[in-house]
Formats: sequence, C-alpha cells, structure tokens
Amino acid sequence: MDLTNYNNRDISKDYRYVKVDPIPTTPWEKFKRVVKRTFSCELFVGLWIVFREMIKFNIHTVQYPAEKLPISPRYRAIHKLLRLMESGNERCIGCGLCEKICIANCIRMDTKIDENSRKAVTEYTINFGRCIFCGYCAEVCPELAIVHGGDYENASEQRAHFALKEDMLTPIDIFKAGKQKEFPGFGALSKNADENVKKTPLAY
Repeated sequence: MDLTNYNNRDISKDYRYVKVDPIPTTPWEKFKRVVKRTFSCELFVGLWIVFREMIKFNIHTVQYPAEKLPISPRYRAIHKLLRLMESGNERCIGCGLCEKICIANCIRMDTKIDENSRKAVTEYTINFGRCIFCGYCAEVCPELAIVHGGDYENASEQRAHFALKEDMLTPIDIFKAGKQKEFPGFGALSKNADENVKKTPLAY
C-alpha cells in the first residue's frame, strides 16, 4: 500500500510555507535575535497597526445593557413555561419528568387533583443557584411546556435564587398579543407536521 498521498500535506494549490527561524539555543543566538528584531522595526509595525485601527473610530464595542448581541434560538437560558396555542391553558400536565431527570436536583413540583378530576400543578419552582442549564428538562418534557428562553441576566443577592411558576409562565396578555414563540428545539413539531398526519380507519 502506497502512503505517499497520505503523507503529503500539500492539499491546496495555493499552499505556502511560512519561513520560521530556528529557535535559538545559545545565549549568543538569542542576543542576535533580539538585535535583529530591534533593527527590523517589528515593534513599530505592531504599534502602527494598533494606531491605524484606533484612528478609524469604527467602534465594535456593544453598549451593554442598551445594546445586546443576538443569541441563538436554542440558547439555554432562563426557563419559561409555555401555554397552549389553541386555548391559552397551561401546557404542563404535572407528569414530573423534568423533576426526575434534573441532575442538579433543582426543580420542585407539587400537584393536586382539581374539581374536574384532573391533575393540576400547584407549585413549580427552579433553584437557579443550583441549575446548570443542561437542557434535560426541556428535552424530556412530552408537552414542550418547559423551554429555555433568551433571558440570561440572572443576578441575585442570594445564592438560592428561586423562580416561581408565576414568573416563568407566559403572561396571558403577551399570549393574546401573539408574542409567544414555539420552541424550535428537541421534540418540537416540524413545519410540515400537518401534512404527515394520517387518518386512521377507526371510527371514534
């Protein structure tokens, strides 16, 4: 087997070698390198590049917090609880999978049976002091009720900073205004989901 093609690293026609001086080993060679770099004005070339960029006044600094850089739609930040797009009711069915899979043990959920004999979530808290934002809770949720939002500012004066259900649930006025966005992450419906639905022969 010929290994010539595997040993050849010149994979591009425009491949150019950079001339690198050998590393000095003796004190005399080190002294000669210092003298050479001094009289070749490498220092002034670097200073000129810095001064040239400085006088352009093309500032790339983001004026935070007035300006914020765009983040990925799948960025794992502060959690949110979504509502059903049809009725506006809570999506969370109280299955408790997010609480069980949480490796940081920071999610607490309490449920009860309501007057309609259905399970209802009474308390839902997340300790952001313990949360590592792994995203397991969002991935395991069968109803896509808990997702990660884009709010990453999570400053608190205490270590145990809890988020309550009322804080994470989408406000009803924001929902009615149509500002709740579907989560495009793991388990979300595809754009052609309606086309893939097939009618069953059973009569319900």
